[in-house]
Amino acid sequence: MLTRILACLLLCLSATVLRAQESTPDAAEYCRRLGRGINLGNGLEAPREGAWGFTIKEPYLAAIKKAGFDSVRVPIRWSAHAAKDAPYSIDAAFLRRVDDVVDQALAAKLVAVVNVHHYDEIFQEPDAHAARLEALWRQIAERFRGRDDRVYFELLNEPHNKLTDARWNAMLAKLLAAVRKTNPTRPVIVGPGSWNNFRNLAKLELPESDKLLIGTFHYYEPFEFTHQGASWVNGSDRWKGRTWRATDAEIAQVRKDFDVVAAWSKKSGRPVYLGEFGAYSAADMESRVAWTTAVVREARSRKFAFAYWEFGSGFGAYDPQADTWREPLLKALLAD
Repeated sequence: MLTRILACLLLCLSATVLRAQESTPDAAEYCRRLGRGINLGNGLEAPREGAWGFTIKEPYLAAIKKAGFDSVRVPIRWSAHAAKDAPYSIDAAFLRRVDDVVDQALAAKLVAVVNVHHYDEIFQEPDAHAARLEALWRQIAERFRGRDDRVYFELLNEPHNKLTDARWNAMLAKLLAAVRKTNPTRPVIVGPGSWNNFRNLAKLELPESDKLLIGTFHYYEPFEFTHQGASWVNGSDRWKGRTWRATDAEIAQVRKDFDVVAAWSKKSGRPVYLGEFGAYSAADMESRVAWTTAVVREARSRKFAFAYWEFGSGFGAYDPQADTWREPLLKALLAD
């Protein structure tokens, strides 16, 4: 009897969501609005804002819009600001800080992507943390209930390790149901396992009834070029000096990889958001610009929205100390 009641409730919820979604822009239009974006990385996903040398400041949002960007992705480590035990309440002051950043983005006429970032514990013990993540999303969704439709949600950054594709598919369905109770027409971004690897998109299972989902992937290929000298990657100093000169073979590889994504998009009927890509500052600027230009052009040619990683830290297109854009990288990001 209980099973039949639950099935009926789920059916009613799906029907309500579907009716609400039919009167809103479709996922392709929401993805188009993301356009060219940039990540506000190393800010709110640090253990505390400023711990990694970067603090989000209101003038940065205006500068991003003025430069020609359409959106910002806001990585957020909610797990560092929530209780460890049920009901897993999020710290009120932290919620207000997230509100501040989102409001600043909206005031600058930017789309804002709110995600869950660096929830490291769930990748080691997914079963132990599944209920906590669901509770976090219930609170986040309630906080943004009725807010501007330029606020998008992204369920979880880069599932990996013990959070396998199969486990992630089961988990994301529950997270999405929690979000849809209060935000039936909110655009939601979801990526596959193995660090949002494009090769894993084929394993991603999205509810067919939900038409407001945007698929995402991250791209840092070749990794030994993009992450040379990165202190958090073991052995990366050995890669220093790797270059990327936009040879025919190098560009062909990017095209081949992006064709895989485009084929998935066509088959699944889901638009695509390239949520992260970038080359670390240890690489020479000529190579970084060539690689970034190629990635942007191949993404644009396939109508992928994108968000560069990132604004003002180790990959930064902006220099916070000099308070100016790194013009070669900015030009690459604005390329057609």
